[in-house]
Amino acid sequence: MRCEVKSMLSPEAFIPDILAIEAGVARKLVEEGVVKNRLVVHRGIISELERKAKFNDFSGLEELSKLREACEVKGVKLVFVGETNGERRLTVEGLNEAIRELALDLKGMLITCDMVMAKVSEAMGINVMYVKPEGRLKLESFFDYRTMSVHLKEGVIPYAKRGQPGRWMFEPIRDTPMTHEELQAIIREIIEKARSSPNGFVEVDRETSTIIQLGPYRIVITRPPFSDGLEVTAVRPIVKLRLEDYNLPPKLVERLDSHAEGILIAGAPGMGKSTFAQALAEYYKRKSKIVKTIEAPRDLQLPMEITQYSKSAASSQEIHDVLLLSRPDYTIFDEMRDTEDFKLYADLRLAGVGMVGVVHATTPIDAIQRFVGRVELGMIPSIVDTVLFISEGNVQKVYSIETTIKIPHGLKEEDLARPVVVVKDFLSDEPEYELYVFGERTFVVPVKKSIKASNAVVVKALEHAIGKFTPDFEVEMPEQGVAFIYVPRHHLPIVMKKCRKKLDKIGRRFDLHIEVRPMT
Repeated sequence: MRCEVKSMLSPEAFIPDILAIEAGVARKLVEEGVVKNRLVVHRGIISELERKAKFNDFSGLEELSKLREACEVKGVKLVFVGETNGERRLTVEGLNEAIRELALDLKGMLITCDMVMAKVSEAMGINVMYVKPEGRLKLESFFDYRTMSVHLKEGVIPYAKRGQPGRWMFEPIRDTPMTHEELQAIIREIIEKARSSPNGFVEVDRETSTIIQLGPYRIVITRPPFSDGLEVTAVRPIVKLRLEDYNLPPKLVERLDSHAEGILIAGAPGMGKSTFAQALAEYYKRKSKIVKTIEAPRDLQLPMEITQYSKSAASSQEIHDVLLLSRPDYTIFDEMRDTEDFKLYADLRLAGVGMVGVVHATTPIDAIQRFVGRVELGMIPSIVDTVLFISEGNVQKVYSIETTIKIPHGLKEEDLARPVVVVKDFLSDEPEYELYVFGERTFVVPVKKSIKASNAVVVKALEHAIGKFTPDFEVEMPEQGVAFIYVPRHHLPIVMKKCRKKLDKIGRRFDLHIEVRPMT
């Protein structure tokens, strides 16, 4: 650790904040003889450490006991002042403010590992000893060049995902389980580093969970009672690609260049969706487009020219207002999850902002169905025009979406024509799904690829089916997909009884609507 003292005064009192105590910084300064005379601890810190102990986190109280013993050995007077939190618990900001006020009153030296706390205290004229975290994080020792993510839980041996998106192995890192104390030390180090590093963001900080972005690492910390034990999950991207590395067909590249403005990037977890989104963002930036992102947490590794907004730090309304006023050419919306995210995506897209959304989906059509029920069905093609499905790090499927008025696939009566959302394979231009409203329900129907056959082949199949039941019949095919069979009236019951199953089979085979009518 390295001390930065913002004043050359030699104060009689040293006042540590809660992070300096939990990280053992105050104790080390006492042991090294840097802290002399008096060490003053605000009672609000004790209340906060007591609250954490109720959640099975005793590390802070244990460190406070070690601090007291160090003060006794070094002859430093340890004093507790101020009021406890009582029933009304102070927030972290409230506790920090109380500690700063104490330092002002005592004209003492405030000890902190938090860069923000140090800057605020310095601006208030408080003597500050800022202890900057140095060295490599212990968390980093669990990573090697092939490690995608590390999974640490107390009482369990640590595991790592090693490999590449879509081709990885879940492997143990060592044979001994993680201890509660070891995980607590790792968590304290992470939080200390995140608060002092310009590349660190505490995206979410709750009683039982914390989400941090620290350089390339996305870190999720969970605590009891939310989880059944202390757990740390750290994810790091190991592959950074350019769009050209995906070897996309020229037709698709041309669409991304000039036509696609409502894009969905879909795929299962760990298949490379965010890596592709990152490559697409940098591709648009190289094309002199203004690109911004919406993330929670901000874990895309992008150049400084691309502004990254945190969904955790702002409301959907604030993000909406900022993007509408700044009018970027493209906005990358990473990890769309809830209805509010999809509505924000739809609203910005309808306002003319180019949108690229990243969603979890096991099949390409699932990504489109995430919008069903959240927006009107007929609006989906105006919101989403291109779906890219990522599997094992590659673009496996591309869909285009359009609206037309037609009889839905599988229905034949002309009065059932209605607006239908047609989902096509972009490269072959073949329809694969149709979405339409029937009654009060929305149906997503796969379009079966029919066997394209000449009329002569169809007529021959029909003749073979009914020829032995009636020698006199006529086949008429007035349009594609429709066939009328005319038989003498007295043979009609026999044909309907004996040939119905065969005719139905022929209809399914050739995607044909067949009617048997009496001969006039």
